[in-house]
Formats: sequence, C-alpha cells, structure tokens
Amino acid sequence: RMTLVESGGGSVQAGGSLRLTCTVSNVSGINTDYVYMAWFRHVPGEERSGVAAIDSSTRYIVYADSVKGRFTISRDIAENTMTLQMTSLKSEDTGIYYCAAGGWRLVASRYQHWGQGTQVTVSS
Repeated sequence: RMTLVESGGGSVQAGGSLRLTCTVSNVSGINTDYVYMAWFRHVPGEERSGVAAIDSSTRYIVYADSVKGRFTISRDIAENTMTLQMTSLKSEDTGIYYCAAGGWRLVASRYQHWGQGTQVTVSS
C-alpha cells in the first residue's frame, strides 16, 4: 500500500515562508494511481480544500486562487517526493496540510491515498 508522509510544517509569522515535503513510499512499478499528487488544507469546521496539484509529467499544475503567486508546487519523480514552497504566508493559510496521491487535480473526493497531515500556523 502506498504511504505518504508530510514534513516541514510549523509556526511562522505572517509574511514568512515554509516548505512542506511529502515523501511517498511503497510505490511498485508503474502505478497509475500515482499520476496526480496534490496538497490540501483542512481547517476545523470546514471542508478540506485543494491548495495545489501536479501531475507526474510536472507539466500540468493547478493552484487555488488564494495561493497563486505565493505558493509553488514541485515534484521529484525519481526521489518520490513532492514539495510545497509557501511564501508571503497569511493567517488564512493556517490549517492542517495533507499530501494526497492518486486523484485528479484539486478534487479531494477523487484521491485515494492520503498522508497524516502536518500543521501550519501563521500568526498575524
């Protein structure tokens, strides 16, 4: 079973930066479930929302409007990692960030594999 582990969360002041990394393991051969990967954010009391997604070619990338120009998603297929570079952080970026694989763009219900989440807290 594919496993995903997030790292890099923490607390930062508004305007600061954080870099999240998702490490994927137990990927056997060519796994079509692995084509799209994404980052989602969950705030208690709200639905999980898509932040950024990237396909295995790294040519197709999509961002939520709220993070465009501030966040950058990237992926290293050889290393089985995905990163989210977050800059100019705002308090509304606060939440638990989840790594996901095996879905489609920013549609949470389409993703089959999820990490355990990492907390990001931005103080104003």
